[in-house]
Amino acid sequence: MRGCSFVLPGDSTLAADVGGVEVTGYSRGGGVYSYNKDQQIKGGLSLGCDLQKYRLGNEGDNGVEVNIAKTFDVDGVKYKLDYMPTKWNDGAVGTEQAFVEVGGLSFAPEAKVWAGQRRLRIQDVHIVDKFLLDYGVNEGAGFTDLSVGSMKVGASLQTGDTFDKKMIAGTSANRLNVDVSEINTNPGGKVRMMLTSVSTSGLKSSGGSGFSVNHNQSDFLTKGLTNSLFIQTSSGYAALNGQFNTFYNSYTGLTALANQVAGKKSNRIADSITWQSGRFGGQAILGYQTTKADDVSYTIKDTSLGGRMSYAYSKNFKMLVEAGTTARSFSDSQAAQRLNKVTIAPTIAMSQDFWSRPELRFYVTRANWNAAAATANSATTDATGTPNANTGFGANGRTSQTLAGVQYEVWW
Repeated sequence: MRGCSFVLPGDSTLAADVGGVEVTGYSRGGGVYSYNKDQQIKGGLSLGCDLQKYRLGNEGDNGVEVNIAKTFDVDGVKYKLDYMPTKWNDGAVGTEQAFVEVGGLSFAPEAKVWAGQRRLRIQDVHIVDKFLLDYGVNEGAGFTDLSVGSMKVGASLQTGDTFDKKMIAGTSANRLNVDVSEINTNPGGKVRMMLTSVSTSGLKSSGGSGFSVNHNQSDFLTKGLTNSLFIQTSSGYAALNGQFNTFYNSYTGLTALANQVAGKKSNRIADSITWQSGRFGGQAILGYQTTKADDVSYTIKDTSLGGRMSYAYSKNFKMLVEAGTTARSFSDSQAAQRLNKVTIAPTIAMSQDFWSRPELRFYVTRANWNAAAATANSATTDATGTPNANTGFGANGRTSQTLAGVQYEVWW
């Protein structure tokens, strides 16, 4: 998915307009028919960093998101009502976004003002299922697309609450994001910058801030190749991508005080290329990230290198191959972790393009990891007593996994 209205390369052809109501959405799902039955795979295989889950044949979840929007025109002023329910795995139906947006105002006709809960996804690296610029999804208000010279400016002020989940009593958080885009730097090149400032009360750490610079270059080195470079830093409860960092552990059985998670200092540099040349398309990423929680003495260092290639044998049949190698090391004496993964997926598609959806994939995934990765992911808690969410591998001393299944992915 890309953008709060599912705007992707090659997208929009399937968007439905029923009686003036626009319906867009995203869904993926399918069965995993062969795997080691004594291992958990529901979370997908990853060492835990943002850029380390290579998703093809490794999603670990199924779900659907449907966005329903209706726009009204009152004397040239347009206002939109937008609602997005979601359902993932065995969870309840939730509200991803629900907001009102007003545009076409006389003093700033290009700008759009909104209030409610809005998912403001900006730019992702699809193969690792991560939006590196993303300052939703919380209750608040803001504006987008305000013209300042040749640039576009957006801003939002959001709380730590969502429609489905409120912050624990006695704690609070607010986040200001300022987003400046369409900064022309060179032929075919544009820069986007985002500043994040977080204020908090009653939490284990205090506040936080973040800053991101993103440079997108079209026709990089050759026609049809796009390069995206991200340089990001954040602290406290400001996440690298512009969202909030986690305030509390999600598991139950602890008091509110013990349930809190400290803020952290993070830095990231990532570079991604996306290409399409005739029948051959794909995406690749190289990333390095450091993270140090406020309440520990060591720094985590994460690396990621991988890509997905697509080759179309005909209009409706492609072969997908994805491979990734990831590593996690520590500044103290903890053992370094490593995870390698490769997937082959014959795929039925709508066209030869890499971004063509729907896709129906028949995949086989092979992954292996070292003993340190197995140990880190084998128990219900890690060394600090915090439940580990990455329980996709490591159980029973295994250091490899083979998955086979069928998956669909569709956006419209």
